[in-house]
Amino acid sequence: MTTGAVATDRPEPAAGSAAGPAAGPAPGPAGHAGTATGTGAVLPPRADRAERGERARAAVDRLRGSGVEAVAVTWVDNAGIARVKAVPLGGLVHAAQWGVGTAPCFDVFLADDTIVTSRLIGGPTGDLRLYPDVERVVPLAAQPGWAWAPGDRYTQGGAPHPGCQRLFARRAVAAAAERGLTLKAGIEIEWVVALAGPEGEEPRYPTAGPAYGMQRLTDLSDYLRDVLRALGEQGLTVLQIHPEYAPGQFEVSVAPEGPVEAADTSVLVRHTVRAVSARHGLRASFAPAVQAGGVGNGGHLHLSLWREGHNLAHGGPGPHGLTAEAEGFLAGVLGALPELLVLGCSSPAGYLRLVPSHWAGAYQCWGLENREAALRLVTGSTGERSSAANAEIKCFDATANPYLAVGAVIAAGLAGREQRLTLPPESTGDPSLAEPGTVPRLPTGPAGAIAAYRGSTVLREALGEPLFEAVLAVRQAEAEQYADLPPERLAAATRWRY
Repeated sequence: MTTGAVATDRPEPAAGSAAGPAAGPAPGPAGHAGTATGTGAVLPPRADRAERGERARAAVDRLRGSGVEAVAVTWVDNAGIARVKAVPLGGLVHAAQWGVGTAPCFDVFLADDTIVTSRLIGGPTGDLRLYPDVERVVPLAAQPGWAWAPGDRYTQGGAPHPGCQRLFARRAVAAAAERGLTLKAGIEIEWVVALAGPEGEEPRYPTAGPAYGMQRLTDLSDYLRDVLRALGEQGLTVLQIHPEYAPGQFEVSVAPEGPVEAADTSVLVRHTVRAVSARHGLRASFAPAVQAGGVGNGGHLHLSLWREGHNLAHGGPGPHGLTAEAEGFLAGVLGALPELLVLGCSSPAGYLRLVPSHWAGAYQCWGLENREAALRLVTGSTGERSSAANAEIKCFDATANPYLAVGAVIAAGLAGREQRLTLPPESTGDPSLAEPGTVPRLPTGPAGAIAAYRGSTVLREALGEPLFEAVLAVRQAEAEQYADLPPERLAAATRWRY
C-alpha cells in the first residue's frame, strides 16, 4: 500500500526469502533472450521448432486434464495495460512453434486505447510473432476452461523485437548474471474492490470496515478466501493477504522469485483478482488514485542482490550491513529514481498518489524501515537477516509495465555498482518535516520525470532506442492528454483502466 504497509513488516518480503536466490535465465543463442524453460534454458524462436513443439504438447496434455479449452497469451504495453491474444488449446503447439501474429503498434497504445507513434515504432505496417512461454502456462482457477501464459515478441524473421518489454527484462537479468549476480524480486499488489455499477459513477464499497480492520475481512471473507484459493491453485505461494488503508482496499504479497518471474506473477495475480471479483459481483481497481485526495494503490517493488548464495544486503561493512556491491547498486537506483518514475509510476494519475505523508515514497531518500522514503531498506528480524534483507521501492505503482520496472531498476543498480557509488545520509523520519531543501522531492508530475528520463544515458542504452523512444512517446502523449483535467476527473478517467 501507501499508508501503513503492514505487509512489508514481514521478514521475507518478496526479495531475499529463506528460499535462497533465484537465478535468472541465461542469454539464448546468438544473444537472443527467448522463452525460458523450467530448467533455466532459453529457447528463442529460431531454436529447434521440434523441441518447442514437444514442450507445448506436454503442456497441452497437462492442460487438457484440467479442462482447459483456450489459452490467453498476454504482454503488457508501455501504458501498463495487459493486452492479449488467445488460442484454442489445440492451437498452442502451433503458437509455440510459430508464434501468434500481433501488430507492433501496440507499443504506442495509450491507456485509453488511443494510438500514437514514436520515432522508431508506430503506424499500421508490419507484424510480430507472440510466443507463449509454455513453461509458465497455468490453468486460471477463477476462469474455468481458460489458461494463461506470458508471451515474448519476436519479428517474423525470428529476431527479438526491440520493443519487447519482457525480453528487455531478460536482458537486464542476463547483464547481472554476467557479473556473477542474481536477483530476487517481488511486487506487492494493492487493489480497491467496489460494487459493480454503471460506468462513471463514484465507487460504492462492499465494506465500511476500518483500515486494516478485521471487520473488512469478515465482511468479505468469502471473497478473500476465493482469491487465496485461486492463487494457490495456480501454484502461487501467498505470504499474506490483508485489508489496507483506503476504503475497500486490500493487499496480497506472494513469495519472491527471479525478476522476470516476479513480473509475470504480478500480471497473473491481477488477472486472478479481477476474475474472482467479477464472480462475486465486484469490480477491482489497481489504479494509483481510485478517488482523488485519498490514499491510492501502490505497486511496491522489492529487490535483493545475491552472489554465490550470499545476500549482499547483509553482512557487509556498509550502512545496516550492506556490502559495497549492494550499496553501490542501491545508490544507483536512488539516484535514478526521477527518471525511473517514467517506468514505475507511468500514468499521470500516479502523481495523485505520490504525495508526502501518505507512505508513498514522495521524497528521493532512503532509510531503514522508513515508509516515507522512496527507497526503504528492510533488514528483517534478527536471525533471518541473511535471507530476508532487501530494498523496497515505494514510489512505484501498478500502472507500471512490471517488466520495464524490474529491468530498468536492475540497469540503474548495475550502473551504480560499477561506479562504486555510496548512499547519501539516511533519512530517519518524515522528510516532509525536515528543513526545506535538505531532502529532494521526486517529480510532482509527468513533466519532471519525462525530462529526467530523456536525459538518462543509462536507461537509453539499457532499453535500446526503439523501446526508449516508444515509452517516451506514450508518456508525452498521456501527459498532454490529461494535463488540464482536475484531480477528480483524472482519477475517474483512469480508475477502471488498471
